Amino acid sequence: MNQPFFTHLFESYFIALGVLLGGSLIGGLASFLTGQPLLTQISRISDLIRIWAIIAAIGGTFDTVYSFERGFLEGETKDIFKQFMLILSAMGGAQTGAAIIKWFTLEQI
Repeated sequence: MNQPFFTHLFESYFIALGVLLGGSLIGGLASFLTGQPLLTQISRISDLIRIWAIIAAIGGTFDTVYSFERGFLEGETKDIFKQFMLILSAMGGAQTGAAIIKWFTLEQI
């Protein structure tokens, strides 16, 4: 499926945001059910799953590595730039989600 680049860019941002927020809140619920402090665990889980939110947003690591390989070996610099922008967008979504969680739990940023 061939999507426009900017659509994929926004999708990667919001996927990373959703994975981080959803994973932290559901993980916090599980920690509450086991008797651990809710807000502290939500904050800790958001720090732990940040990299996984980025990986989920860019669609796994193998496609990204293949695009970088094609860009370096075949001279397609456009693919390298696109992958860099997708990773940057996913990192922005994960950082936004972490900031929302820190604000929600009133932990230090």
